[in-house]
Amino acid sequence: QAQLVESGGGLVQAGGSLRLSCTASGRTFSRYRMGWFRQAPGKEREFVAAIRWSGGSTWYADSVKDRFTISRDYHKNTVYLQMNSLKPEDTAVYYCNTDPNGAGWADSWGQGTQVTVSS
Repeated sequence: QAQLVESGGGLVQAGGSLRLSCTASGRTFSRYRMGWFRQAPGKEREFVAAIRWSGGSTWYADSVKDRFTISRDYHKNTVYLQMNSLKPEDTAVYYCNTDPNGAGWADSWGQGTQVTVSS
């Protein structure tokens, strides 16, 4: 099973930008898609964005469409989330995950990275 390490979070003012990174390591694994999720205090974890590892097709939650961009570096085993025009409601812990074969997201999660957007 892959180990996923997220980084790049921080404190930013509303309207600002951050870029999150998620690097996969460990034993060889299959990746059909990689995605970003987030969990705000007192709320359930929600889908943010995903990218198909081969081909680069992308999907976004309506709440982040046109503000966030997901991308991947095939050779670095890294997926990125460029977040622009950040809003206070984007404040959450952001996690990445893998969908190894198109059947659904893995059960295990990394430690996440905190994003805090001040108004």
